[in-house]
Amino acid sequence: MKALVCEAYGKVEDLVYRDFPDPTPGAGEVLIDVAAIGVNFPDGLLVEGKYQSKPETPFIPGGEVAGTISAVGEGVSKFAVGDRVFGWQAGGGGYAEKIAMPETVVHPMPDSMNYDQGAALLCATETAHHALKQRGRLQAGETLVVLGAAGGTGIAAVQIGKAMGARVIAVCSSQEKLDFAKSQGADDGINYSEQDLNKAIKALTNGRGADVVYDAVGGDAFDACSRAMAWDGRLLIVGFASGRIPTLPVNLTLVKGYSVVG
Repeated sequence: MKALVCEAYGKVEDLVYRDFPDPTPGAGEVLIDVAAIGVNFPDGLLVEGKYQSKPETPFIPGGEVAGTISAVGEGVSKFAVGDRVFGWQAGGGGYAEKIAMPETVVHPMPDSMNYDQGAALLCATETAHHALKQRGRLQAGETLVVLGAAGGTGIAAVQIGKAMGARVIAVCSSQEKLDFAKSQGADDGINYSEQDLNKAIKALTNGRGADVVYDAVGGDAFDACSRAMAWDGRLLIVGFASGRIPTLPVNLTLVKGYSVVG
């Protein structure tokens, strides 16, 4: 099969498109003929050697795919050859024509969903839902600030936050991105390249601050939000797309009575 292969840790642009051995489904696994893949921020970190796990090279990055099952391993009971499916696994292998995945991480694709939609759904949406529901305890009527709101997991947080009944403030680096976030449900927007983020959040909340901040950016944006939290707020740590892992003056959490949650 053809695949995009990481021969050595480095830039994403250095991935090599070449032949790679076809995977074989083991017990409890299905083989998927890949029709579409999801491209996520952690994929790039993995290729650069900056992720938590470092697979031995050469390897195929990417773990989010959609396609059709072409073979099933021993003991598979949920799926059959020909089923349209989408799935996500942390172990990579998705930037290829075929991938073997445990049936436990694969889902049947409804007729209303196309392959592109399926391949872009799980990683970003599951991350946002877990963060807002389980970790952030977001409640209807609260104010949610989403950093990087036009990105994959950011736009998922906008959509889910709105569906949960929150007032959603999108934070982006351009008006074009803010317009997109608003088209997906954001109530208000802040262009941090033109506005002071801390002051803008306080202005939009009448000085109260944000109940929940969804931060996949880190860096200076985290610094600003750490000073713009409401009492009993929850600052959710999702990622560091800015490239800088910030530090927190913990006295802020004491004075403002908010939580920093991973």
